[in-house]
Amino acid sequence: MKQITKLVLGLAMAASLSGTALAADAYAPEAVITASNWYLRADGGFSWLNTDHDTVNAGVIGGGVGYQFNDNLRTDLRVDYAGIGNDDDMLTTVLGNVYFDIPTSTVMTPYLGAGVGYGWASNPTEDKNGVAFGLMAGVAVRITDNVSADLGYRYRQIVSEDAYDNEALIGLRYSF
Repeated sequence: MKQITKLVLGLAMAASLSGTALAADAYAPEAVITASNWYLRADGGFSWLNTDHDTVNAGVIGGGVGYQFNDNLRTDLRVDYAGIGNDDDMLTTVLGNVYFDIPTSTVMTPYLGAGVGYGWASNPTEDKNGVAFGLMAGVAVRITDNVSADLGYRYRQIVSEDAYDNEALIGLRYSF
């Protein structure tokens, strides 16, 4: 009888110690890997540029840094230059933009956006600068969890001047 009592007491002690060890494992924090909401973007494309009542064809390049607040709202700060391949006319803007991403539950996400900032334009006869704005629409295609391709249209204008362009853009967005 004494041996059975010792055995039962020994098993009870072992069970109570292992319960403490299991409880410690149950409350141990797990390593959580989260992605940042920050992203970098780069774009290039074609511009129909007008800085002096005459539309010229030119290339456009740009880039920026942005932040994705949720599935529908993001913002970025961009610098864009139109005038590549054209020696006479150019338009450069620095715009803070806000985008509304339209949820589709697919790899394709259409968006609408607007931005405001400052712009500089020049042509052979004068330089222009002032407050600028932009309007955007397009679709982003998710390639991986961190990379999206972007195909879009943008209209940019310096408000107080007759300097504007229409752009067809393709680009990449890399999320951290």
